[in-house]
Amino acid sequence: MSKIYLVPTPIGNLEDMTLRAIRILKEVDFILAEDTRTSGKLLKHFEILTQMHSHHMHNEHKSIEGIIKRLQAGETCALISDAGTPAISDPGFLLTRACIENNIEVECLPGATAFVPALVNSGLPNDKFVFEGFLPVKKGRQTRLLLLSEEKRTLIFYESPHKILKTLADFVTYFGKERQLSVSRELTKMFEETKRGTVKEVLEYYTKKPAKGEIVIVVEGKK
Repeated sequence: MSKIYLVPTPIGNLEDMTLRAIRILKEVDFILAEDTRTSGKLLKHFEILTQMHSHHMHNEHKSIEGIIKRLQAGETCALISDAGTPAISDPGFLLTRACIENNIEVECLPGATAFVPALVNSGLPNDKFVFEGFLPVKKGRQTRLLLLSEEKRTLIFYESPHKILKTLADFVTYFGKERQLSVSRELTKMFEETKRGTVKEVLEYYTKKPAKGEIVIVVEGKK
């Protein structure tokens, strides 16, 4: 029976790979990976020999038709991203939608994603929250921040190390310097760190100590 599995992979620590994920990756006919070089290391570690193909934001529009045809022919496949759950700020949505439109069964395994541990250990309210992913770099950034400045639910963002200071400075402008936030970086890895405080305090901290690694920012909603 044709089927696609969305398989989360560890965001850093390989011990977070589930037994079910390993089994599925061994059993499917082929694997779609965001970066075959990155995923190749993961597959080698777990002795997964399944054929792998590249599927990323630059080729997903072109490759979907061929993937759908293979699935309609009765094959099964697994989609993985470089880290975490596919389609969460990574490729996956377009392919998932195409499979649903073509009556191909879709199954997403539970597993690693960076924003959940960052939210839980932030100490900020987590009963209601908004996941924003990456903010627009230029076009639409100001409009988005103005809108979010009135949001009362906890806000979650992804950010890269070289843009963290700009983003925190924007938070001072749009959210106010006293708004509480938490910055988690390198989650599950050796140098994991979470810095909590006001926007001003955390901006000052990372101005003196440049951030490295993958970053999740959790911001208190407007009171």
